[in-house]
Amino acid sequence: MRKQAVETAAWEVASQIRTVEEQIEEAIAQLAELQTRMIRARATANVNVALGHEALAKVASSLTGMVSARGDIALAHAILKETAQHVPGLRTVSFGDTTETPPPTQGVADLRVVA
Repeated sequence: MRKQAVETAAWEVASQIRTVEEQIEEAIAQLAELQTRMIRARATANVNVALGHEALAKVASSLTGMVSARGDIALAHAILKETAQHVPGLRTVSFGDTTETPPPTQGVADLRVVA
């Protein structure tokens, strides 16, 4: 019963950290889109670049903070993955190839334009 509770708790943490990673990336994309729209709006209104600069700087600062948060959560994810190796019942058992992903294939693609 305890093993199941530990596995469930670990699964919940793993699921939540992936959700947080996805939400941070979505926030980064939304902030970048906001910056783009602000710049386009200024150009469309044909006003001096100083107008609204403070707001643009705050959005840029927010974007920088989210990029930093992205790195922090990625590091936290890696630490949690390593930590799981020390929790009885969560240790990874590996069979066969120990690489996480297949190595990239090396080859030549013969691409042709056909009409």
